Amino acid sequence: MAEYAALYMFGAVFVFLLLGYPVALTLAGTALIAAAIGIATHTFEATFLLATPNRLFGIISNQTLIAVPLFVLMGVILERSKIAERLLDAMSRLFGGLPGGLGISVTLVGMLMAASTGIVGATVVTMGLMSLPIMLKSNYSPSLATGTICATGTLGQIIPPSIALVLLGDVLGNAYQQAQLGQGIFNPKTVSVGDLFAGAIIPGLLLVGFYLLYIIVVAIIRPDLAPPLKEKKSISLREFVGSIVPPLLLIFSVLGSILMGVATPTEAAAVGASGALLIAIFNRSLGFKQFVEIGRSTMMTSSMVFFILIGASIFSLVFRGFGGDELIQRLFEGFGGDVVTATVVVMLVIFLLGFILDFIEITFVVVPIVGPALLAMGLDPIWLGIMIAINLQTSFLTPPFGFALFYLRGVAPESVRTLDIYKGVIPFILIQLATLLLLFKQPGLATWLPSVLF
Repeated sequence: MAEYAALYMFGAVFVFLLLGYPVALTLAGTALIAAAIGIATHTFEATFLLATPNRLFGIISNQTLIAVPLFVLMGVILERSKIAERLLDAMSRLFGGLPGGLGISVTLVGMLMAASTGIVGATVVTMGLMSLPIMLKSNYSPSLATGTICATGTLGQIIPPSIALVLLGDVLGNAYQQAQLGQGIFNPKTVSVGDLFAGAIIPGLLLVGFYLLYIIVVAIIRPDLAPPLKEKKSISLREFVGSIVPPLLLIFSVLGSILMGVATPTEAAAVGASGALLIAIFNRSLGFKQFVEIGRSTMMTSSMVFFILIGASIFSLVFRGFGGDELIQRLFEGFGGDVVTATVVVMLVIFLLGFILDFIEITFVVVPIVGPALLAMGLDPIWLGIMIAINLQTSFLTPPFGFALFYLRGVAPESVRTLDIYKGVIPFILIQLATLLLLFKQPGLATWLPSVLF
């Protein structure tokens, strides 16, 4: 029984989470209780806990993780400074006169918002408040409108620069080194956040392209579901450029500086936060009250991320103290070296966990445990990271527990039924699954660009 203590810890965590306890306290508390029981029953070495201060110091001194609060700050500034509203207005005035034009506009703005904020909840809520009333007023099908908003909102998982990819890149980098050391390679290769950013570009753009193609096809076959705007307003070139160039320039400067090797992700995040602040000041869209709210929101989100990271670090330490990593290795060996079966099983587990855990918990708790075993079987870390990101994105869309559905339900008018939201996301879920399958068959979609750039 004691050999399965690590798995019992997982079960206890899920029970406590379903009871409504905070994630960070659940992870750390479950681990410490399990360690206390293990010490009392002589199945756990107390000396493992002596590594806790070093682990916490490692979190504090991790240069890559400094990018997290900076990217959060950039996203919050862009969200609060009404830049997205101006973008949507410009896009809808450009494409609104076409069938499906408003859906195309929402998808493109959602893509830019996702690249700017990198936070699924913020993008879905912002796009829901801005675009859903306009789409419904324009007689769009509630299902198509809500499905488009939910799908584009989850692009924050995969479109760089994404907070999810920053965290995933750091964790996968450690897992990759651990896998190589376990194989006796004492000069291990590394994988960086920049590698993951580069790997996500082609799959992310493919997803956006598939979304747009679906909306265009629906508009052609059933124009009554996505009619053109009744009141078409023209837009001058100056207005359009003024609305779209600043956020595009900001994203390209952040992402370009990383991909060209000019800046690290942390330095690029600082550039992004400073650039977002300059855009907001130039547009005169923020007052003192808004700056205070931005600071408070950034602090709360960043604190949540690092608090969960601390809890997950303690959990993984105790998990390994109970021999959890060897247990996972043995379970994977039970597949007879079949890397495809092992990958499918892990992807299915992560997909189901996405119903009850956010990407932060899955990244910090699940990936460090299964990652080394999968990477030791020969999987490419960049490919695995992109597969996990798209998998989680699909999970967040899937009824009845997808996070994106709850976020939109919270801001959608009562006239929009929950069933409409569920029906609306189904085509986009199929698109996600098709993209996952395509990436599974063609790993080069994720690995080619990093190999060229780096």
